[in-house]
Amino acid sequence: MSPTNVSVVGNVSRAPELRFTPSGLALATFGVAVNNRKKEGDKWVDGDPEFYDVTCWRELAENVAECIDKGARVVVVGRLSFRQWETDDGSKRSKVEIVAEEVGPSLRWATAQVVRNERSDGGYSTGPAPAQRGPAPAEAVYDPAEEPFHVDAADWWPQVGVGAHPERMLP
Repeated sequence: MSPTNVSVVGNVSRAPELRFTPSGLALATFGVAVNNRKKEGDKWVDGDPEFYDVTCWRELAENVAECIDKGARVVVVGRLSFRQWETDDGSKRSKVEIVAEEVGPSLRWATAQVVRNERSDGGYSTGPAPAQRGPAPAEAVYDPAEEPFHVDAADWWPQVGVGAHPERMLP
């Protein structure tokens, strides 16, 4: 059975909590609230909010714990995961959560500055949280010249009337 992929845009309802498994893998969990609105006549009406639990692993978990705060508007892309367990009193519980593959800030009403993380081992970090590691080395500076797909904005904009389809040209 293939996973059910989802994309959710909402506000962080519960601040990320960073933990480490006994084997050292980083795990972060947080909540996202989505408020659905619909237009009825001339006014917008709020629907019932939906709440999702989000789980992040490895470097994503560390980055989320460091960068995302309660109340922030985020975009979460991941897959749905169904979990079942039994409580101490014997009750059976279950829930559906989102196992995140990507988490980022929504730029609809905010701006963000992206800073590339430098990892010395080239793999996943399994050590303490980034805040406990201390500042990054001074030589770890983002260099735009290293970008493999640099495109000059002046070259990016399509040229009107140029192309293989003259029927699509504007007068």
